[in-house]
Amino acid sequence: MERWDCVVIGAGVVGLAAARALAIQGREVLVLEAAGAIGTGTSSRNSEVIHAGLYYPAGSLKARMCVRGRQLLYDYCEHRHVPHSRCGKLIVATSMDQLDALRRVQSHGLANGVVDLQWLEPDQARQLEPQLRCAAALLSPSTGIVDSHAFMLSLQGDLENKGGVVALHSALSSMRPVADGVALVMQDGTTLVATSVINAAGLAAPELAKRCVGLDPRDVPRPSYAKGSYFVLSGKAPFSRLIYPVPEAAGLGVHLTLDLGGQAKFGPDVQWVDSPDDLVVDPSRGEAFYAEVRKYWPGLPDGALVPGYAGMRPKISGPGEPAADFVVQGPSVHGIAGLINLFGIESPGLTSALALGEMIATELS
Repeated sequence: MERWDCVVIGAGVVGLAAARALAIQGREVLVLEAAGAIGTGTSSRNSEVIHAGLYYPAGSLKARMCVRGRQLLYDYCEHRHVPHSRCGKLIVATSMDQLDALRRVQSHGLANGVVDLQWLEPDQARQLEPQLRCAAALLSPSTGIVDSHAFMLSLQGDLENKGGVVALHSALSSMRPVADGVALVMQDGTTLVATSVINAAGLAAPELAKRCVGLDPRDVPRPSYAKGSYFVLSGKAPFSRLIYPVPEAAGLGVHLTLDLGGQAKFGPDVQWVDSPDDLVVDPSRGEAFYAEVRKYWPGLPDGALVPGYAGMRPKISGPGEPAADFVVQGPSVHGIAGLINLFGIESPGLTSALALGEMIATELS
């Protein structure tokens, strides 16, 4: 039976960041990925935004990991020459009755240690972005964008340079605690034993945890799937910064983001679905995008939005429920030595990846 020190399940951005952090500690690390390439799930179907840390309750794991992770990510990208841009973001109130909500965003940011926010009156916002319409805006200079795939490739390179291994097409069937660690049964029948196992399977993490013998089902949250569709702007982007409306309940609203080539895209919206595999963009949803976007960009031309792609938020809170925090669940909760489950790692998971990896490596050291 093959033995490993650490096995990370899932080669998304958080799994790779955790594997890298463990390998840097000198641990022997194997990453198991069911797909044929790294980062094919949530990690490659998002806005690629480096979040500042504005939206999350003070003291929450999301807030702490986002603020710490943002600092680590900018430093990492500069040191490793990963393409990125600290382009900044405007969060906009599009009506007077949203001003209180915008103030709450500002308060959350300040409570989380985001000290560079600037309140802008409408004329000040238009000086930065002439085509923007708003009742007020918050400027977040430390928000940016990153090439998420280049970031993941760099993490993989760091891992492999330290002797770690990424095994693709390696789907896991079940887990069970054994005397000296956790036994992992692969779908091809192979069994591995690892001293430490990190379940970073993203959308599949709750289902995988359910297949761990001896893990109390009450310790596994019920997954909910909030699909987000993106539409791409045909033509030149009218803004040089990201534009976000005041957040809504399940997401951050239909916002405008830019890629590193200057292409603008809008989204994601929120559509609760039954399957994490429901990733086809319904072109008819674009009609609602026009109304939302024109609240802050009245000049959006008819017919300018083209269906792009869809992502899936790996939520552990459902429709109408308060947004759940990240869950990093270790043996002190579930009692299985060596097992750490990561649940609900949605946005700001990309921004938080290096901080989560750091946290996991510290917990296992």
